[in-house]
Amino acid sequence: MQNIQKIHENLIYVGASDRRTALFENVYPIPRGVSYNSYVLLDEKTALFDTTDASVASQFFENVQAALAGRKLDYVVVHHMEPDHAATLMDLLLRHPEATVVCTAKAAQMMEQFFGSKPAQLQAVKEGDTLSLGRHNLVFTMAPMVHWPEVMMTYDQTDKVLFSADAFGTFGALSGNLFADEVDFEREWLDDARRYFVNIVGKYGLQVQNVLKKAAALDIKMICPLHGPVWRSNLEWFIGKHDLWSRYEPEDRGVVIIYGSIYGHTEAAAMRLGTLLAQRGIKNIKAYDASHTHASKLVAECFRASHVVLASSTYNNGIFTPMENLLADLKAHAWQRRTVALIENGSWAAQSGKLMRAELEQMKDITIVGDTLSLKSALQPSQEEQLAALADALAATL
Repeated sequence: MQNIQKIHENLIYVGASDRRTALFENVYPIPRGVSYNSYVLLDEKTALFDTTDASVASQFFENVQAALAGRKLDYVVVHHMEPDHAATLMDLLLRHPEATVVCTAKAAQMMEQFFGSKPAQLQAVKEGDTLSLGRHNLVFTMAPMVHWPEVMMTYDQTDKVLFSADAFGTFGALSGNLFADEVDFEREWLDDARRYFVNIVGKYGLQVQNVLKKAAALDIKMICPLHGPVWRSNLEWFIGKHDLWSRYEPEDRGVVIIYGSIYGHTEAAAMRLGTLLAQRGIKNIKAYDASHTHASKLVAECFRASHVVLASSTYNNGIFTPMENLLADLKAHAWQRRTVALIENGSWAAQSGKLMRAELEQMKDITIVGDTLSLKSALQPSQEEQLAALADALAATL
């Protein structure tokens, strides 16, 4: 049974949602599922914007058939060749051999890599190229490394719609409400949007800034991303979030405490610091156990907050593994411009503080505040003054 939705008179949503897949890209947990968005534009000529992941192929093909309502498919615009958007491309072309694929030259090369051959009818486009469907005039703009090198976006000059590829997307399946203004996005979706951006695109802040500059030059009334709700109002707010994230600016002035604790003693010290910070008027402190919180959540929280406390046991003369993995993830995602405080623990040879500091020094514009609090097995009453001094140093910078 088809499940299409009309976005406006000529634009139809033909995507589908997946609530069965546990890990997006086989790495990021998606407990709320994910949508794979695709759109059909009807004019004198018809165009399909992107296909979908194989997991929703059956629903997708029914939707495309319903949207076309017997018309032939003239164009398939491929913005991004990652399989969650292009896995069904060749199957679609078997159903619609009349269609011409429109994409970048690099995307065409990737088609051959993924499928062993290129589509029979292919039109490679570059920056500023246009395609007329009749009343609708499409303009193509390149978006390399947001987040693959072949990515482009399409701007419909007629209805002022930006088909934004993976940009402005989010984790989360759609439940009937297609538009961001039909849900409580800030409360129910923003955390997933941040986690999606930071982990998928966060490394490429400069490239995102370049795309945002291009977008600023366009009169955009609607954004149709490849994941998550469609935006038709309050665009400035959501674009502003991406501007902050891609400039590596903190979204919130606040403290996130992340601890890697084996038997609970490092956790106890971290939580005591949280209490001391609260006594100094710091609000909305968030604390996470690195052993039980997925790294994608921790990385997103480190991007959100201005101040981060990292507390780690020493393990095999190194950093406790979950904390070591987090630091590697932060480095890989170009985390920067933050204030950090450190707590280490070691029953006979505390090394984690020194090693964490060495990792942080390889990152850009990380300010380490106060002295590293060093524990021997457990926090001692005699160390309360040291912990209070660390809380004072953090509070003074907030």
